[in-house]
Amino acid sequence: MVACKMWTSLRAAEGRLFLLLLLGLLPRPHNPAWVSDFRPSLQRVLHRDPSHSHYVLDDVPGLGRVFDGIGGLSGGGATSRLLVNYPEPYRSEILDYLFKPDFGASLHILKVEIGGDGQTTDGTEPSHMHYADDKNYFRGYEWWLMKEAKKRNPNIKLVGLPWSFPGWIGDGQNWPYVIPQITALYVVSWILGAKQYHDLDIDYIGIWNERAFDSEYVKILRKILYQYGLDRVKIIASDYLWQPISFAMLHDSELMEAIDVIGAHYPGTHTIPAALATNKILWSSEDYSTFNNEVGGGCWARILNQNYVNGNMTATIAWNLVASYYQQLPFGRDGLMTAQEPWSGHYVVESPIWISAHTTQFAQPGWQYLKTVGHFLKGGSYVALTDGLGNLTVIIETMTHEHSKCIRPPLPFFEVSEQTASFTLKGSFKELRTLQLWYSKLGSKAGNTSVLFKQLPPLKIANGTVTLKLGVDEVYTLTTITAGQKGSYPIPPVSQPFPTSYKDDFNIRNPPFSEAPNFADQTGVFEYFTNVEHMGDHAFTLRQVVTTRPITWAFDADQTISIIGDYNWKNLVISCDVYIEVLSVGGVFIAGRVNKGGAVIRSAFGIFFWIFADGTYQVTNDLARSFVIKKGFANVKARKWYTLTLNIKGSSVDVILDNWLLWKGNLPSYPQNGWAAIGTRTFEFAQFDNFHVEAID
Repeated sequence: MVACKMWTSLRAAEGRLFLLLLLGLLPRPHNPAWVSDFRPSLQRVLHRDPSHSHYVLDDVPGLGRVFDGIGGLSGGGATSRLLVNYPEPYRSEILDYLFKPDFGASLHILKVEIGGDGQTTDGTEPSHMHYADDKNYFRGYEWWLMKEAKKRNPNIKLVGLPWSFPGWIGDGQNWPYVIPQITALYVVSWILGAKQYHDLDIDYIGIWNERAFDSEYVKILRKILYQYGLDRVKIIASDYLWQPISFAMLHDSELMEAIDVIGAHYPGTHTIPAALATNKILWSSEDYSTFNNEVGGGCWARILNQNYVNGNMTATIAWNLVASYYQQLPFGRDGLMTAQEPWSGHYVVESPIWISAHTTQFAQPGWQYLKTVGHFLKGGSYVALTDGLGNLTVIIETMTHEHSKCIRPPLPFFEVSEQTASFTLKGSFKELRTLQLWYSKLGSKAGNTSVLFKQLPPLKIANGTVTLKLGVDEVYTLTTITAGQKGSYPIPPVSQPFPTSYKDDFNIRNPPFSEAPNFADQTGVFEYFTNVEHMGDHAFTLRQVVTTRPITWAFDADQTISIIGDYNWKNLVISCDVYIEVLSVGGVFIAGRVNKGGAVIRSAFGIFFWIFADGTYQVTNDLARSFVIKKGFANVKARKWYTLTLNIKGSSVDVILDNWLLWKGNLPSYPQNGWAAIGTRTFEFAQFDNFHVEAID
C-alpha cells in the first residue's frame, strides 16, 4: 500500500511504469478473484475510465423516509376472478409465489376492491350490501384472498378501496357523496365485517378510485372510524392525482389531519411540491398496469426504485396482482403473474414476480431509506435501505428506455449504457466485509433469454468499497440479508383452451364462493341461489341479483351480462334454462360470439337470443338491442321455466325454445367469434339453470 501511495505522487508517465514493475514483482495470491478485484482499479488508473463513477452509502447524515412496502392490487375489477377456481395444488402454488415470504414476490401489501356491484375494468365485484337492508360478508373472493395472504404472511398490510357503490347509496344519483354519512357507514361496515366474520384487520382505507373526492366525506369517514374504535385504520386519499388533494389539504387543517397517506396513480416516478409540502407519507397507490413480459418487468424494476429516488414515494402497488381473467378482456396479462386457466391448472410465473423479490425479500416495512440514493452517471438508479440494526440492502436497476416503458404515463427518452460503479460504505456499514448478491438480466427484443433472480457468489468489500460492472437492463440486490430464496414448484400443467364441452347445473348446497366457476360478470352480479319454496328440478340456480343500477365507475351496460368460455369460439351450441321473475317487463337472454367485455361492455356485439315477459322474443346482433335480426311472438311469460338454445354455425343460426325451432336464419358477418353469455333485459331478478355449451369448430 505504501508503494501505491508513492506512485500516486509521481508524474503520470513515471507512475505507469512504476506500477507495471510493481505488479511484476509482487507475489500473486492463488485466488484468481484477486485479478478481477484489482482490474477495475487498474483500469481506472491507467485509462481514467469516464464510465466509472463513485457513490457513498452512509447513514451518518441521517436516514430518509420509512419504507412502507411493495404490493399488488386485486380488483378494479374482477382481476382475480379465475384464480378461485384453480384446483389444488396449483392454486396454493400461485398464492405462495405472490405472498409467501422469502419465496417469490413476497408482497408486503395487498390492496383489494370493496365490491360495489359495478363494472370496474374487467368485470363486476359484488357488494356486501346490494340493498340498504342487506348484509352478506361472504360474497365474492376478496375476503378469501386476504385470508390466504395473511395465512402466508401475518404481517402483510391490507388496503380497501371502492370503485363503484350499490345504487341505493346515491339515492337516485350516480354520486356517492349525496349523504356522506351513509357512504361512510357503508365503508366502515365493510371494515367491521372483515374483522367480525374473517378476523381480518384492515390497515388502510381509500375514498373513491380515480374519481372526485369530497372533503366533507373524508372528514366524516375519519370521525366514524373513531366512533367505531378504528383509530388505527389510516385513510389514503385520493387514489388519483397529486392535485387537487394536496392543495386542499394545505388549505384545510381538518382535512390534513384526517388523511394519513397521499396516494397517486401512475405518477411517472415524480411527485409535486404541494404534496411534499404536506409532509405526509406519499405512495404510488396504483402503478404498473403493463403487459407482463420482459418490458413489463423492466417497467416494474424502474419504478420500484425511481418512485422513491425521484418522487419520495415509500410504497408502490401494482395493478394488478395476478392476471386471472379472460385475456381478451381489457388489459390482458397486466398482472405480476398470469393465472387465467383454472380448467387446465396452467399458470406462468412472470418476470415481475422476480423483479419484486429483489426488493421485497431483502427489505421490510419499517426499514428506512438512506439519504444517499440516486441516479447513476450513465443511467439507471440505486436505492439503499437499512433496518437500523446494521443490515443494509441496495437495489440497483439499469433499465433502458425501450425496455421499461410502462403503460402510462408517456416516458421521456433517456439513455443508459454500460458502466462501472463503486460504492463506499460509511457509518454503520463501514465494517461490513461481504454482501449477498442477487442478479437479473431482462432479455432483449432479439430473443435473448432472461436471467431472473439468480444468486451469485457474495461480494467481498475491500477497504470499505465494493465495485460492480453494470450492464444494461439489469437488476442487482446487494444485501446483508441471507434468507433470500428463489422458490419453485414442479412445472404446472401445459396450457389448454377452455373445454369445448362445458356444463353447470349449479347444484351446490353450500358453495365455497358466491359465484359459479368461470362465469365473469360484466354488468350485474350472478350468484348461487336456493329456491327454498320450490325444491324441484330448479332448487339450485344462478340468479342475477342487482336490481338498481350501481353508482358506476365505468360505462356499465343497461343490461346485465356474464360471459364464459373461449373468445375464439365461432361455431357452438348454447342452451340454458331461464326464469323471468319480473312480470310484464322482465326479460332474459343467452348469447354466443360476444366480442367485448370490461369497461366497453356497452358496445358488445354477438348473437343474442332474448325472451320477454310480454310474450315476445328477439334475436339481436348486439347487447344494446340496437340491431335486431329477428323478432316475433313466442308465447312466453314470467315465472315459468323455459329452455333456450342457440345453434350457431358459420353464417346461420337455429333459435330454439323448448325444443321448438322458433327461427332459422342467416347471421350478420360480424362478429366471427366470441364468448358465450347469459343475462337480463335490465337490472332485475332472473334465474338460470343447466347451462350447457358445445363448441363445434
